[in-house]
Amino acid sequence: MIRIFAATFALVLWSLPAQAFETSATAAYVIDQTTGTVLLAKNADDPLPPASMSKLMTLYMAFEAIERGKSNGGLDLTEKLPVSQHAMSYGGSTMFLDTTDRVTVEDLLRGIIVLSGNDACAVIAEALSPDGTEAGFARLMTRRAQQMGMTSSTFANANGWPAAGQRMSMRDLGLLAMRLIEDYPQYYPMFAQREFLFDGRAPQNKFNRNPLLGLGIGADGLKTGHTQEAGYGLVGSAKQGDRRVIFVISGLDTAGARAQESEAIVNWAFRQFSQRSMGAAGTQIAQADVAIGSANTVGMELADDLTVLVPVSGSSDVTAEVIYTGPLRAPIAKGDPVGELVLTRGDLPEVRAPLVASQAVAPGGFFVKLTAAAQHLLTRLNEGPEDAS
Repeated sequence: MIRIFAATFALVLWSLPAQAFETSATAAYVIDQTTGTVLLAKNADDPLPPASMSKLMTLYMAFEAIERGKSNGGLDLTEKLPVSQHAMSYGGSTMFLDTTDRVTVEDLLRGIIVLSGNDACAVIAEALSPDGTEAGFARLMTRRAQQMGMTSSTFANANGWPAAGQRMSMRDLGLLAMRLIEDYPQYYPMFAQREFLFDGRAPQNKFNRNPLLGLGIGADGLKTGHTQEAGYGLVGSAKQGDRRVIFVISGLDTAGARAQESEAIVNWAFRQFSQRSMGAAGTQIAQADVAIGSANTVGMELADDLTVLVPVSGSSDVTAEVIYTGPLRAPIAKGDPVGELVLTRGDLPEVRAPLVASQAVAPGGFFVKLTAAAQHLLTRLNEGPEDAS
């Protein structure tokens, strides 16, 4: 038997769904990284040309290689890499490298992040490729993306140069941004660097293209993108207080429209939603019935701290249900999974939080088992004989 307790949780706030954001981007994905709440998804799973936003995958794999170390087939930040004719041949956004250069890995990373260097991506790719080619590295990128759950991503090069098979979805880019922030916090500050002048070259090209940096809204990353096919896009992130928002947009007509849309999304995400604590780990939520135990009930408590995102205004309630299959059978150990707390918040995705036993319940003694057996027999007798078929 499934017992469902439908009751408003004491710590739940009341609100209406926040006003939806009508984006002019052709595809978009916005997630509150702190709580994992998806705030906006528009064509988020469509594989689209990612332009330079795909450089984030090259950066992720470079960070992985640095963590492995040079002795394990990886990289060292101070290591100097040669520049091939292929890398030098790239146009568009570059570090203006040539084949006489040997560039440190750290400078190449900053060249990719700040200057969006197509040539820098190719240098990193050739260093990490099993066959020394950018195409070989692109195959590694596709394989690693699939392993990371980025199922709509395929790569033909390391820098997002227009090519058949160079595709990523907005959701995949959002997942990648989250992994960069969470897996490599030691390198993430590079994404907030406003300018980088490599070897005095092209001083007019030293500024980070991210239009949100320096606006005072907590923006600290990650990567712009633009090609004629893809339009203008941005993988962005901003942190205000304890909350971080990650967003991805693509298909804007101009750089100005990209900047305006990005700022509007950040403001909407922080102003329309608020983070609330629903209870710390160990907070008791309900009681569950227990069969043939030394006690008739057991407390159900939060297994972990529970923080959720709620809209900031309105008057209709957020509801909570405690769901478990009962009665539970003893023995029950303290901390055993016993059910779930389900929060429903208007148009936002529901939240499910595991509940565990707040205390141990031993098996019942002889008389408890005898009473349970007698009750079961009486129940069967009251039900009467089954109908003949």
